[in-house]
Amino acid sequence: MKKKTFLSHTLIHILLILGAVVMVFPFVWMVLTSLKTVTESTSMNPYVYFPKVFQWENFITVWKNNHFIRLYFNTFAMIVLRVLCAVFFSATAAYAFARLKFPGRDFLFGIVLFQMMVPVQIFIIPQYLMVDFLNMRNTIFALVFPGLVSAFGTFLLRQFFMGLPKELEEAARLDGCNIWRTFWKIMLPLTKSGLVALAIFTALFAFKDLMWPLIVNNQADADTLSSALSKIQSAYTVNYPELMAASVLAIWPIMLIYIIFQKQFIEGIATSGGKL
Repeated sequence: MKKKTFLSHTLIHILLILGAVVMVFPFVWMVLTSLKTVTESTSMNPYVYFPKVFQWENFITVWKNNHFIRLYFNTFAMIVLRVLCAVFFSATAAYAFARLKFPGRDFLFGIVLFQMMVPVQIFIIPQYLMVDFLNMRNTIFALVFPGLVSAFGTFLLRQFFMGLPKELEEAARLDGCNIWRTFWKIMLPLTKSGLVALAIFTALFAFKDLMWPLIVNNQADADTLSSALSKIQSAYTVNYPELMAASVLAIWPIMLIYIIFQKQFIEGIATSGGKL
């Protein structure tokens, strides 16, 4: 029996290691390509993995040509503001839908669910027209605008609020707390895991967002990392080492954030039951 258990554990670990290697290999290939010459990166020899001489100049070139300091600022300003807005507005809306009774509650929540069911591309034109009407194109506000409210966050946090016992609100009401204090002081802290999960999802979706920054911002100083990377590729040729070097410069901050907050990241994903 012990031998059978040992073999099963060994097989599981081998499969997990192979899966990890498959996941890590594209990142290793990206780093190695960023240190090659153009000739090496387009070589037809499939066994040329390592560059003969590390071309660190690729990083210097893309750093100078793409103003990465500005790109970092735009991207992380967008992420932070989207996370703050999504968490706050989603939490307040979710609490209202889950714990308060008011006319049209179910109908309004149905509209929220409908927004989750349709492709996000449907909302691009109305959102663009609103941003253009406000004369806010090529600004941080334009990048944040689609993430001010999150239908997914409202649905997610509503499930957390619905799982809390009603006795907590009744006790708070007896102690003289109004609706806002009950929400802010008692109910909201109990949904910490849901808030963390929503913040993680919002940050990742904002970091990966490509279409909206390309549409709403057409000036170089208003680009994000994702939109700037898409513009590095020319119409006829692609300098793959420089493109990979720019990709390395673009992803290292989010990887560092993941390493620092790895525990909260895993707990948030496990608690929400979602996947990326």
